[in-house]
Amino acid sequence: MNAPSPISDPEVTTISLPIEGMTCASCVGRVERALKDVPGVTAASVNLATERASVTAPASLDPARLVAAVEKSGYSVPSTTIELPVLGMTCASCVGRVERALKKVPGVTDAAVNLATERATIHATSGVSQEDLVQAIQKSGYEVPASAIEFQVEGMTCASCVGRVERALKAVPGTTGATVNLATERATVQGSADPSDLIAAIAKAGYSAQRIGAPVVQTDQPEDTPDRKEAERLQLKRDFTLAAVLALPVFLLEMGAHLIPGVHGLIERTIGMQANWYIQFALTTLVLFVPGIRFYEKGLPALWRLAPDMNSLVAVGTLAAYGYSMVATFAPSFLPAGTVNVYYEAAAVIVALILLGRLLEARAKGRTSEAIKRLVKLQAKTARVRRDGAVQDLPIAAVLLGDIIEIRPGERIPVDGEVTEGDSFIDESMITGEPIPVAKAIGAQVVGGTVNQQGAFAFRATAVGGKTVLSQIIRMVEEAQGSKLPIQALVDKVTMYFVPAVFAVAALTFAAWLWFGPSPALSFALVNAVAVLIIACPCAMGLATPTAIMVGTGRGAELGVLFRKGEALQLLKDARVVAVDKTGTLTEGRPALTDLELAPGFDRADVLARVAAVEAKSEHPIARAIVEAAADEGLTLPAITEFASVTGFGVKAMAGGERVEIGADRYMAQLGLDVAPFAAIAERLGGEGKSPLYAAIGGKLAAIIAVADPIKASTPGAIKALHDLGLKVAMITGDNARTARAIAQRLGIDEVVAEVLPDGKVAAIQRLRAEHGKVAFVGDGINDAPALASADVGLAIGTGTDVAIEAADVVLMSGSLQGVPNAIALSKATIGNIRQNLFWAFAYNTALIPVAAGVLYPAYGILLSPVFAAGAMALSSVFVLGNALRLKAFKAPE
Repeated sequence: MNAPSPISDPEVTTISLPIEGMTCASCVGRVERALKDVPGVTAASVNLATERASVTAPASLDPARLVAAVEKSGYSVPSTTIELPVLGMTCASCVGRVERALKKVPGVTDAAVNLATERATIHATSGVSQEDLVQAIQKSGYEVPASAIEFQVEGMTCASCVGRVERALKAVPGTTGATVNLATERATVQGSADPSDLIAAIAKAGYSAQRIGAPVVQTDQPEDTPDRKEAERLQLKRDFTLAAVLALPVFLLEMGAHLIPGVHGLIERTIGMQANWYIQFALTTLVLFVPGIRFYEKGLPALWRLAPDMNSLVAVGTLAAYGYSMVATFAPSFLPAGTVNVYYEAAAVIVALILLGRLLEARAKGRTSEAIKRLVKLQAKTARVRRDGAVQDLPIAAVLLGDIIEIRPGERIPVDGEVTEGDSFIDESMITGEPIPVAKAIGAQVVGGTVNQQGAFAFRATAVGGKTVLSQIIRMVEEAQGSKLPIQALVDKVTMYFVPAVFAVAALTFAAWLWFGPSPALSFALVNAVAVLIIACPCAMGLATPTAIMVGTGRGAELGVLFRKGEALQLLKDARVVAVDKTGTLTEGRPALTDLELAPGFDRADVLARVAAVEAKSEHPIARAIVEAAADEGLTLPAITEFASVTGFGVKAMAGGERVEIGADRYMAQLGLDVAPFAAIAERLGGEGKSPLYAAIGGKLAAIIAVADPIKASTPGAIKALHDLGLKVAMITGDNARTARAIAQRLGIDEVVAEVLPDGKVAAIQRLRAEHGKVAFVGDGINDAPALASADVGLAIGTGTDVAIEAADVVLMSGSLQGVPNAIALSKATIGNIRQNLFWAFAYNTALIPVAAGVLYPAYGILLSPVFAAGAMALSSVFVLGNALRLKAFKAPE
């Protein structure tokens, strides 16, 4: 029996190491000897060509010892650091298990796992696959959550490029989903795939990509520093200018001879027709291979990969016209009699016109992302921080949690915090959309990006960096702008086959004209085939949806409506019922003194001060509301003695030397006081869902009081706006039915579901959906989270709880219900805009490709010049972008 090989032993493994610095056979021998000297290594071989070492050793051997041996011999092992989140660990033994699993992955030199942060930091040689690391963690019984990675993708020009990049990304092992946005030029990939593998896949598809880190607001960059898009626009401007200057003489020399009488003879008498063609050849060559080289660098490789795109159409069309003209110029004997002609002007002018279209697109794309740029500019650059007994001006990135920050009049708040000294008024319109400055005193919350008015104060930082409200708003808008709506699925299917279909139509056009066309058939065949290639524009299809989403969500952010999920843009327009929670949504969410009616002979300020002084001894919400009302009016409360609570009736005390008794009507009856003078007022309050209290002072009935959760001032207008949009409004609340019905009657709400628990709200939404159609639910509290998640679209009041906001699809930053009709109207406008764009893009191609192929020639003698085809192609994309930009002027419904 043969002895088992070392590799078959489960305790033995083969470790592969990349080695840098080897130049000859002696280097190989030196590394091999160094590796074999490591205790436990049974074999080691080094390949100079691949620059790799293969080491057989016990599985327990620390790879770091091999790396150290290589480095000691004078060479290096290239390494990389990878961080992965790990879920499911509960103790130190879990940490050890994950570390051992990672260290067994070939190429891993070290692995450290942190239980507190639930992250693994892996040091490995270059070439180690992230997918292998993820699988090792999963095999050890733990989980690596799928993460989303963003890439900036360069080189995409049309919808077929988008589909090609998406297919390439989805083919990478570990990818669970990938979406690509042409307007933002970004790819978002879900899963555990290695970013380097994803970048390589994009490169293999013919494009270039760069990973985008976590959203960070840059504050140390000058505002006038041109970004990548601006650099691209400037390059396009230079290329178009050069192409136009070179193409204009070509156009005048060729088309002037055809269109202007006498020009043909003038050219023949002066420079001669052959010299004319030589000049056109020289200028066209410069146009095609200097400013126009971009089309061939991208289009031809895509064609070789059998994955043609927009650049391929332009490349083949212009090269066909250019090549035919070259043969006519330098070897006319190869062409049939009567077909010798040049089309240099078509090739040159096509490149110039398409560059013009690209330039206009770049300008319009820049305008679609203005919302994000404006939000970023709201971030302060520096903060005045108290440190070590002194005040220092620090970059915003250096501010830490707990820092005390000073704010002067007119300054922008750098980060979120809580006021600790002073008071002021702050313009919070960028968050709430409300133009009236908000009073801030000690204990009040301030939001980074808002603007201080006249006062000076100090505050403690409670959120910095990516945790601030402004950073979260920017992140939400970016995510919504990069999302792909369900309506895009149709576009993706069409564009996948569009460019190959255009090539097929162009080939068919060429063959048909060559076979059936009039003389010179070859010239007609060439011109019409080129026209088909040039006029087919998938750019408009690819831009139709993402540009509208970008502008729509950006306009929403300006109105205080944040779409956390792009899908909500499409779904919200289909809502038939808007269901709303009462407390905190329709109402202010806290009890307040709403009514104080006096008996004859009593003064309001005196009565309120005495009643508040007594109620200050109670912790009941109604009592707190009365005390707050007295404080808001600046009243001084009298001293209290002999305070007592009368169980089931009310409270009493001596306030400023007078006996004060407060309670319900039965308490007044017990005191022998007749409440009949207030009967009409009590009946009105009851109809409004309020429970009246009475106050007696000095043994006399002094006042009737009502405390309730007041309706927000913006609520009635918002309900009317929803009705104007043709929507039903339902109230779903846990409050008592009488109060709910009273509020619903005052506001004109169509349906009331009261006294329900959180699961009852979900059941009510399901019933409303079955009866009326899609339901949008609006809420603000923790108890609203299940309903927000179960509704077709959940809208959270931005002043509500984090739990509610996380469960929602849309966040209304203003805290006003008016945001709901604004969001729905914006949804309708955006989806309508997308449909207009898609109709134009599809109708344009459906109508003009046959025209370019020459279907009108037999009946009307009409042919479409490739030059006009290029102009029409550029116009289609510019039209789509211009139409999307109209959303910037969207006006919220009154």
